[in-house]
Amino acid sequence: MGFEPLRVACIGMGWWSDVLADAIRRSGKLKIVACYSRSEDKRRAFAAKYGCRAAASYEEILSDPAIEAVINTTPNNAHLETTRAAAQAGKHVFLDKPIANTVSDGRAITAACRAAGVVLAVGYQRRRESQFRLVRRQIAEGAFGTLVNAEANISRDRLGKIDLSSWRYQAAGMPGGVMLQIGIHYTDVLEYLLGPVKAVSGRFVRLVLPGDNPDVASLVLEHESGALSTLNASYASASEYYLMNVYGKEATAFYDLENGLRLLKRGESRAWPVACEKNDTIVEELEEFAAAVRGQGAPEVDGERATASLAVVRAGILSAREGRRVEIAEVLAND
Repeated sequence: MGFEPLRVACIGMGWWSDVLADAIRRSGKLKIVACYSRSEDKRRAFAAKYGCRAAASYEEILSDPAIEAVINTTPNNAHLETTRAAAQAGKHVFLDKPIANTVSDGRAITAACRAAGVVLAVGYQRRRESQFRLVRRQIAEGAFGTLVNAEANISRDRLGKIDLSSWRYQAAGMPGGVMLQIGIHYTDVLEYLLGPVKAVSGRFVRLVLPGDNPDVASLVLEHESGALSTLNASYASASEYYLMNVYGKEATAFYDLENGLRLLKRGESRAWPVACEKNDTIVEELEEFAAAVRGQGAPEVDGERATASLAVVRAGILSAREGRRVEIAEVLAND
């Protein structure tokens, strides 16, 4: 039995709102019917580009019974207010990561959606990439044996490309800088593959970019299983790059942006390339959200998972500030 496309409104107009809107167009399982931003110019431009109504206020969107859900790409520190209002109006919410800037806000967002009985999904598309799905399946099947270690890198070149007036590049709007903005994608993948993190040691520096926010950051993650992993994130690199190597007692997975996925099993002398078809991860997460709203399944990354993910980065920030190892339990209790 087919369903009508999920009728959504987009709030918070910026470059990522357009990325999600383009994915909605590719999908066909959602339909943008309205948009709102405090900037009249931005909402008019978005409405013209995507053929929707530019609402005069957020209240106009929340009071419209034809709108079933909100695609929320507002600044991190507005996530709680905007999502809670949507939930109270009976609107389901797809929220861009991170869920918030603090664990307490993440919990409040999760609680508000649960109390209202609306679906909350948080955008963590990286874990959906086909190479990580394949590695996860092989881990689950036991091919890797005991997982012992992983190393990851997520880097981009932002020199001369940042707008210091944007909340995304200010310590107040994006505490933790590059690690909260893009590194959190790979802390999520590391937990997806190696399991939950129990403690973090972090270092954050600003080396190249102007402003007040770290552009290079490193974490050492202690997983509950005993495995260790490292993550380096950078906005000060010469080019975009991604790396995710996972080491097990019986097998190793090597992945990087240039060479794709390779697997090596114990006793073999070389790693063999594994073809992984590029999948449309953003369409997949939006369609999963739409299906959940229609009563089919649940979002893979819900409020609780997203809050736990945020806690890893928040522990790293605290560790870097105080020069000590920080347990996740401490952050969950106090942040």
